[in-house]
Amino acid sequence: MDVKTIGKIVRKKRKELGLTQVYLAALSNTGVRFISELENGKPTLELGKVLHVLKVLNISLEVIYND
Repeated sequence: MDVKTIGKIVRKKRKELGLTQVYLAALSNTGVRFISELENGKPTLELGKVLHVLKVLNISLEVIYND
């Protein structure tokens, strides 16, 4: 998975829920620009905010560590 894929998933879920970027930004206490950049796969976004948006949208992210 990469940032572009995460962005596409966020956009798809947001649209499935009938939310605008403005409304999702308000729900997740972020800005509209952040939501737009997330959906477009900007690689330098703050991880904590990304995780919070995923939580608001009820999207799970699994991290697997291979030692």
